Amino acid sequence: MIRKLLRRVFSAARPQPKAGPAVLARARHGIAREHISSGARRTCETLQQAGFRAFVVGGAVRDLIAGITPKDFDIATDATPEQVRALFRRSRVIGRRFQIVHVMQGGETLEVSTFRAAHDADTQKDEHGRVLRDNVWGSQADDAARRDFTINALFYDPVAETVLDYHHGVADLQQKTLRIIGDPRSRYREDPVRMLRAIRLAAKLGLNIDPEARLPIRDMAPLMENVPAARVFDEMLKLLFSGHAAECVARLREEGLHHGLLPLLDVILEQPLGERFVMLALASTDQRVRAGKTTSPGFLFATLLWNEVLANWQARMERGELRIPALMEAMDEVLDQQSEKLAITRRISGDIKDIWALQPRFEKRSGKLPIRLLAQPRFRAGYDFLLLRADSGELPQELAHWWRDFQEADEATRETMLVPEVRGKKRRRSRAKAAQPEATADAGGAEPAA
Repeated sequence: MIRKLLRRVFSAARPQPKAGPAVLARARHGIAREHISSGARRTCETLQQAGFRAFVVGGAVRDLIAGITPKDFDIATDATPEQVRALFRRSRVIGRRFQIVHVMQGGETLEVSTFRAAHDADTQKDEHGRVLRDNVWGSQADDAARRDFTINALFYDPVAETVLDYHHGVADLQQKTLRIIGDPRSRYREDPVRMLRAIRLAAKLGLNIDPEARLPIRDMAPLMENVPAARVFDEMLKLLFSGHAAECVARLREEGLHHGLLPLLDVILEQPLGERFVMLALASTDQRVRAGKTTSPGFLFATLLWNEVLANWQARMERGELRIPALMEAMDEVLDQQSEKLAITRRISGDIKDIWALQPRFEKRSGKLPIRLLAQPRFRAGYDFLLLRADSGELPQELAHWWRDFQEADEATRETMLVPEVRGKKRRRSRAKAAQPEATADAGGAEPAA
């Protein structure tokens, strides 16, 4: 009896052989090699012909199974970055924390990464557990276990047309469940951005987050403070331009992740006018993304931060500052606060300021100012912003309708639509003009011109 018990104990303690992946044929996953971009196919074929393993991996495989056209294709291989670089003339090794190779195929730029090893005691991390350097190579099974969610641990071979599924990701996708690989708390410490990614993927694919993956998010949200601003900005762009931004923001608030991602976004969402304005902007962006239309990060961030600018602007004018200089100061202050968390580029900041600076000009409908405004490069973005302000109740709809009709009218009709200047202003200017020669004559004895 004792011998049997000891045999069972030591048998349980002994490392068990890892099961291989499920190999799914085309009939099961539905992906044909024609669904893969030509550049990704050529990259995989070149690597395989050189004796390496190579697969399309992650989000592209997930999206194709879900019936979504991928935006790009990433490649995973057992070749090291130097070996990949040697096979492709148009390629370069990039990254320090996570080294990859950019391979250029025609107009495509493909990210080729080497299979990563599992983290261990030697993995370089910060005091919060976030991985700082990650360039230890491993097996494909190790690489699959390292990926964040089961639906992202899928490898597609465009030559054999098979999917290798190590963690039942295809089943989770079919069952509408977002499940994390490994211990959720450890995985969030390694990379807190995974919490944002969970929200984005759940909203995009219509998935329910597995309770084990969801429960720690609210407690671990403060870890986002340790993530570099540039990474947060990149992930926020993906979230806001996912085509499901409105739902993502609602989920961020529900999970307690909105605090600190965009400074004062929680305050904005608690203001009746502010929340309506933001949700209208997000819904408009979602519609454009789903329709395949162009979108602008500058425009969307301008809407998210507008109510903070508005409050700051109003407070400055109440302190006696002039209207336009007060707006410029409010714009700078809000963007400075924003830069503490998100690495908004100078170009995007310029776009945001252009849109905000145009808003007071829409209120002037007399003289030559409206004609000049139509010629402004940012007129269309400023006008769309004006429409959101009117739809949210901040401005009267009559102003938005006037500008709609004015830009569509011919030159003669526009002249009739212009609002006459206030006569009092004309009289004040006339008095000033008439008084100027007298003042000049007193000062220097010059006669006024005839």
